[in-house]
Amino acid sequence: MSTDPYEILGLSRTASQDDIRKAYRKLAKKYHPDLNPGDKVAEEKFKAIGSAHTLLSDADQRARFDRGEIDAAGQERGWAGGGGSGYRDHAEGAQGFRYSAGGFSEDDLGDMFGSMFGQQRGFRRRPQGPARGDDRNFSLTVSFEDAVNGGTSRVTLPGGGTLDVKIPPGIEDGQMMRLRGKGGEGHQGGPAGDALITISIAPSEIYTRDGNDLRMTLPVGVKTAVLGGPIKVPTPGGSVSMNVPAHSDTGSVLRLRGKGVKAHGGQEAGNLYVTLQVTIGPVDAALETFLKSWTPPGEAKGGGAA
Repeated sequence: MSTDPYEILGLSRTASQDDIRKAYRKLAKKYHPDLNPGDKVAEEKFKAIGSAHTLLSDADQRARFDRGEIDAAGQERGWAGGGGSGYRDHAEGAQGFRYSAGGFSEDDLGDMFGSMFGQQRGFRRRPQGPARGDDRNFSLTVSFEDAVNGGTSRVTLPGGGTLDVKIPPGIEDGQMMRLRGKGGEGHQGGPAGDALITISIAPSEIYTRDGNDLRMTLPVGVKTAVLGGPIKVPTPGGSVSMNVPAHSDTGSVLRLRGKGVKAHGGQEAGNLYVTLQVTIGPVDAALETFLKSWTPPGEAKGGGAA
C-alpha cells in the first residue's frame, strides 16, 4: 500500500481542502470497521486514510510535507537528497557527517546507516533526540441525539484503558476529531502523539437530518386533525407541546423553531419539521353511524354517480 497521502486519498497535489474532505469522507465510510467487521485489509486502509487526511487537512503540515521537510507520518526527515553529491548534513559540530569530493568516510556511513537500521555489523547507532509519539486512529459510534445535542462518549483503548470524548453538537457522520496528546507516548521526553477519532452516527428511528434541521413524521388522530388542538411532540431535547391547526390533513408540515440541531460554532439552532399523518384509530358505533349518514362535499347523495 502506498504511503503517499495524496495517493491514498486518490488526489492530485493541487487538491483543495474541500476535495480532501470529500475524498476522506467517501473512503472512510467505505472502509469503516463497522461496515467491514473482521476485514484486516479494510482496517489498515481505514487507518491509512485517517492518517492521510490528518496530514493534508492541516495546511502547515501539508506545506511541510510538500517541501519534503516531514514524511507521510509527520516525522522530521533526518536527511534528504541534494544535488548529485548524495546527502545534506543535518548534524551539528564535530558529530556531523564528513564528506568531500572523494566520497564518504567509513565513519560517515556508520553514522548514516546506523541511524537508519540500528547497530548492525559494525555500524554505530547515533543517539537520537526527543521525538513525538505516534498518532493513533480510533472509530467511535455516537447516538443521533448526542450528535444533535452534544454529549460525552467513551472510547476503549487497545491496552484496555478508556478515553472519554466530548462530542460537540452538530458533529457530522465521518468527521474526524483530534485529541492532542492522547496518542502514543513520546520518545526520550518528546511530546505524545494525538488520538484521531472518526465519528459514525447511529441512525435514528424517529428523525432524519437535513443540515442543522431535523424532520419527522407524527401520527395524529382524526378529531385533532379536523378540530385542531395541542399534541405532544418528541424532540431530541425532550417533549414539547405543539398546536395542530383545524382542518389539517396527512402531509401537512408544521415547524418547531430551534428544536433541531443545537446551536454551535456561531450557527443558530436548526428547526424541527413535523409532517402529520392522520390516523383513524379506534372506531366506535357513533362514528360509524355518522359516516353512514354523511355525504362528503362533491359527492351525490346516495353514493352513485349520475
